Amino acid sequence: MTAITKPKLTFDQFLEKCPEKGFYELVNGEIVEVRSTRNHDDVANFILFAFNDEIRRLNLNYIVNNTAVFRTKTAEGIEQGRKPDASVIDKDVWRANRSAYSALEEPIQLAVEVTSTNWEDDYIDKLDEYERLGIPEYWIVDYLAIGDRKYLGTPKEPIVFVYLLNTNGKYERTSFKSSERIISRTFPELKLTAEQVLTA
Repeated sequence: MTAITKPKLTFDQFLEKCPEKGFYELVNGEIVEVRSTRNHDDVANFILFAFNDEIRRLNLNYIVNNTAVFRTKTAEGIEQGRKPDASVIDKDVWRANRSAYSALEEPIQLAVEVTSTNWEDDYIDKLDEYERLGIPEYWIVDYLAIGDRKYLGTPKEPIVFVYLLNTNGKYERTSFKSSERIISRTFPELKLTAEQVLTA
């Protein structure tokens, strides 16, 4: 008996074959639907609106959305298509080709992932891919404290991790809990506490 192996999709093939309705990522050559609970969406939207308010208040050259998909690569060189829960993108990059679909090949400014049952993707795979791509700032919002104890400590409690790219191209992590104000390089004047985000 011969096993039939399905060929892995490239990023361009993913864009061609991806269904128009719903949200999808390209993971290990396969189209994977990204579904979320209302609670997850509430947290993600709270962050998106907070970023949008800050962009408007300071007239920053960014746009923020939750539909952008961009190409990343694994350590093995496999193309992935990632769609963060919130993406902050340079407005000039976004508007360079406004008739294009929302797929990007350039690094975005800031990616936010709100954890769910597949939390390893956010803590391990996406962290590596976003660092490799050179995304300057990456947030992991673990509002359910669902990640491993090696990240969350004991007892596990909800937390916001902010990863900032250093001059060597590696992420440095800072964690924020409870009433601690989240420090963002992209939005240095942002007045947002971990608790506000985690209980949105």
